[in-house]
Amino acid sequence: MQGLFRVAFSSSVLYVHHSFFAGGQTASVRSSPERTLPTSGKPGLWGRPWRDYALFALLVGPNLALLILFTYRPLVDNIRLSFFDWNIADPKATFIGLSNYREWFGRSDTWQIVTNTVVFTLVTVVGSMVIGLALAMLLDRKLVGRNLVRSAIFAPFVISGAAIGVAFQFVFDPNFGLIQDLLHRVGLQSPDFYQDPHWALFMVTVTYMWKNLGYTFVIYLAALQGVRQELNEAAEIDGAKPWTKFRRVLLPQLRPTTFFLSITVMLNSLQVFDIINVMTRGGPLGTGTTTMVYQVYNETFRNFRAGYGATVATIMFLILLIITVYQVRAMDRGEEK
Repeated sequence: MQGLFRVAFSSSVLYVHHSFFAGGQTASVRSSPERTLPTSGKPGLWGRPWRDYALFALLVGPNLALLILFTYRPLVDNIRLSFFDWNIADPKATFIGLSNYREWFGRSDTWQIVTNTVVFTLVTVVGSMVIGLALAMLLDRKLVGRNLVRSAIFAPFVISGAAIGVAFQFVFDPNFGLIQDLLHRVGLQSPDFYQDPHWALFMVTVTYMWKNLGYTFVIYLAALQGVRQELNEAAEIDGAKPWTKFRRVLLPQLRPTTFFLSITVMLNSLQVFDIINVMTRGGPLGTGTTTMVYQVYNETFRNFRAGYGATVATIMFLILLIITVYQVRAMDRGEEK
């Protein structure tokens, strides 16, 4: 829903930008070099008719109101709540200032949770993008049955994460799972994915990466359709090797797509809850697979500490804001070169 709001809002802004700054073509029409049709409406600020400002308010106002109501207001309320000690079952909240933040930085489990979040996010982002690009390059060729394979790769992305988590419990089960059976056939013992924290984190990471692979695959496949073939032909004429063509010709053309995926996949990975909740409930050993977003759930709805949960959510927001700003600036510098 928020994505639709943003698209509509962006369209409105583009229209207004064109109306106000594209030479005034929407307000006046030249019928001849010597005669200009009068603009409708009384002149307002900067010589623009008030009718244009009314159109601006009509187009942007509803979308902006929805964004404020459903996006920015909850964000501000969450930040405000992080300065309170509040049990969600209690109608009253007690102001405690920065105590929640000091507790988060001082708790012994904080850095374990942060490490889980970083490892889970990096592996899922890099892994799904690398494998997605490789599959897109393979299935961009004319192969028999490629449409069926494309559909099979994309299908897990539209399946519920909870359903996938339940299914993969049978894959990783150390007693009768698929992996246990395969390892047993070659004389190896299956790791205990549900008792060892490292293997448990590996399990949920692989599961989510498999689910999200179809998204990166489809985006990269669409981007490959727009690659300039004349550049590849010129590289072949110059005798470039396949790795050189990939690194010097293809990757630069895919840079905007890679930038887009790096942000969206990172945001999606940091918000994963369903798979972790179904497969491990944040364990084993308490916080073996607990990420920051799962900590928000635990503190708010299990420990009934909504103020502390809001603190973790606020810290996540600030971290994401810094990373996103850095990525945008890095992309801008890359385009200027």
